This record gives sequence, C-alpha cells and structure tokens, in this order.
Amino acid sequence: MYAIVEIAGQQFKVEKEKKLFVHRLDAEQGDSLDFEKVLLVDNDGKVAVGTPTVKGAKVTAKVLEHVKGDKVIVFKKKRRKGYKKKNGHRQLFTQIQVENIVG
Repeated sequence: MYAIVEIAGQQFKVEKEKKLFVHRLDAEQGDSLDFEKVLLVDNDGKVAVGTPTVKGAKVTAKVLEHVKGDKVIVFKKKRRKGYKKKNGHRQLFTQIQVENIVG
C-alpha cells in the first residue's frame, strides 16, 4: 500500500515505515503529524485518485529529527568583466517516518 501526499508544497510517494526528508516542519522531535492532502491511494491494485484529494484519507507520520542538508555553492561569473559572486546555502530538513496510511 502506498500513497501520494503533499507535504510542505511538495508531493511525496509514501509507504508504511518509510523514512523521508521534507522541508522543515513546525513540530518537535517525537511529535506525530497527520497529513490530509492525500492525492492518490493504492491499496494492493485498488487505486483511488482524488479530485483534488481523496476524501477520508490521511497519512500519519512521526518526526524523527531536524537536520541540515549538504552545502550548495552558488558561483556566478562573467568572463572578462571582473564580475565574480560566491554564495552558499544549506537547506533545513525534517526527517519523518510514516506510521500509517488510512484510505
């Protein structure tokens, strides 16, 4: 059984006991979260597609930890003009584990 769910503006394919990284959520470590924007549910070949969401379906997940992603270097340069600009970025993530899919 799996589901397609929208979390923090992005769509994820989730299965029971699967761990995934999503953009930082406002929840403490160990909290349980319910996601009700379920777009599709596949229950052993029986597919329910939402318009836009599946009614009565929800995904329950547990927050494992908050982490920072890898550093990304943004370097801009225009040749022969003397223009160089260096910038860095680290995205903040929340690791969650899917506990249950209802739908």
